[in-house]
Amino acid sequence: MTIRGLLRCLCPLLALAAALSTGVPAAAQPFLKFSLDGRIDGEATPYLLALDRGYLKAEGLDVSIDPAAGPHETLTRVASGTYDLGVVDINALIRYRDQNPGVAMPAVFMVYNRPAFAVLARRSRGINGPRDLDGKRVGASAADGSLAYFRIFARLNDIDAARLRLETVALPVREPMLAAGQVDAISATTFTAIDLTARGVPADDIAVLPMADYGVELYGQAIIASPRLAAERGDTVRAFLRAFVEALKDTVRDPGRAVEVVVKRIDGQPRARELERLEMALKGNILTSEVRANGFGTIEPARFARAIDQLAFSYEFRAKSKAVDVFEPSYLPPKADRMPP
Repeated sequence: MTIRGLLRCLCPLLALAAALSTGVPAAAQPFLKFSLDGRIDGEATPYLLALDRGYLKAEGLDVSIDPAAGPHETLTRVASGTYDLGVVDINALIRYRDQNPGVAMPAVFMVYNRPAFAVLARRSRGINGPRDLDGKRVGASAADGSLAYFRIFARLNDIDAARLRLETVALPVREPMLAAGQVDAISATTFTAIDLTARGVPADDIAVLPMADYGVELYGQAIIASPRLAAERGDTVRAFLRAFVEALKDTVRDPGRAVEVVVKRIDGQPRARELERLEMALKGNILTSEVRANGFGTIEPARFARAIDQLAFSYEFRAKSKAVDVFEPSYLPPKADRMPP
C-alpha cells in the first residue's frame, strides 16, 4: 500500500478517535465566536478558563474569544450574527432592544448579579458620600452608559441637579481628568480605582461609592446569544453555559491560579493588578447573597422589574421591556449545577 493510500485509511480512524474523545462527532462540533465587551483583563478570566481547561471542547464546542472596542461593538456583533455569543452590560442590551425591536437577542446568563457601576471621587476634594457631590464637577461618558447610570444614582440619592456640575467627557480622558484634578469625581466602575492608582492617585485619596450600595438595583454583565443561535441551536447555547459554569466555579475556588489564563495573554500587565480586578469582581459583583441562594446565572423577576423602572429615570423607552422580553432562563443548567462552590 502506498503512503497516500495508508493515510486515506487512517484519516477516518483519526476522526473517529477525536469524536469518541468528546462524545460528539467531529463533523458536528460547531465553531462559535464569542465577544468580550472590552479588552482582555482579569474580568475575562472565567471565559478564557473554559477555553484553556478544555471545558468547551468537552461539550463539543470549538470557540474563539475576542476582545471588543466596547459594549456597542459587542451588541452589533451579536445582533448581526457575526458573533454567536458575547458578554455585555444587560442595561445596554435593554436599550438596544428598545431601539431595535425586531432584534430578538436574549440574555441567557446573568454574570454580574450586582453591577460594577460606581462613583469615584477624590477625598481631598471633600467627597466621602453622595451628598458631598453637591456643587462638585463630575465627569461621565455616554459611550459606556456611565452618564445615564450617574443620573439614576443622583436621583435616588437626592443630589441637587441644579447645583451639580455634570460634564460629559470622552471615555479615554475620564480617568486622566480625575487624576489631574480637572474634575472632582467620575462615574465609572469600581475597577477604575485600580487604574487610578496606576496613574499615581494615592489609594487613600480615592472614595469608591458603588451605586448598588446607594439604591441602584440594576443588574450588570450578562451573556447574550445571537437571534439565530438562540432560535435554531438552543442545545449549543446550553452546552456553552455548562462549560462556562464549570470554569466560573474553578475561578471562585482558586482565583490566583485561574487568572494566569489572562496574564499569559497580556504582555506587560502586572499579575497583581489583574488578580485584584478579578477578586473585586468575584466579591463585589458575582458572589452575592442572591447568587448564593439561587445559583449563578439567574435573575429575580421582581428586582428586574424595579431595575427597568430605574432605567426609565435616564432613558425614555419606546415600549418598556419586561424581564421575559430580555432574559431567557431556559438555557441555564439545572440549579443544583449552578450553585457556588
